[in-house]
Amino acid sequence: MSSEHYDEGNSIRDELAGVDTSSLFSVIDRENVHGLNLSVPEDARAIIKPWNEREDTEKHADSGVDDQLVIHVPFSQNVRVRSLILKLGRGEFTPRHLRIYANHTNIVDFAEADTTRPHLNITLLEGATDATEYPLRAAVFANVFSLSLHFGESVGGEISRLYYIGFKGETRQMRKDSSGSAEHGKMNRRF
Repeated sequence: MSSEHYDEGNSIRDELAGVDTSSLFSVIDRENVHGLNLSVPEDARAIIKPWNEREDTEKHADSGVDDQLVIHVPFSQNVRVRSLILKLGRGEFTPRHLRIYANHTNIVDFAEADTTRPHLNITLLEGATDATEYPLRAAVFANVFSLSLHFGESVGGEISRLYYIGFKGETRQMRKDSSGSAEHGKMNRRF
């Protein structure tokens, strides 16, 4: 093996270092991301950032009236979500609890969120300063077109803060078979 080829291989490897190839950021419909009970409604979009900005704390979303907030994240195509990555507020701004609803576009208020059974309840880590990855059961989140994330129970009890929301997984696209009919839910590629 020539040293030139080896150097080229290293530069490609170096370029990819720190890049998460399974990030679903490119298939999030960021224009339609929205939130409930945010002090600034547009902040729901601000916390959906590329992987390389996950530790940035300049942009964030705070809850408004109390410590509960819902972030609705639609995808531009169906996905299999394998994990959720969160960077949460610190100290009294850390939400303690998250409920995840898959494919529920109709969660429009907190009363509805409280009466709808979530697909997953997560007790969030307190004291984490970096973005934290929460693995999800792939079978439950295998064919997702939207996620609604209901955060609450902040440590201080008044405001919940989020800096980053990201997802890892694969896209799933409709594909036509040889007869011309559509097959649903075929694996496409991993990001």
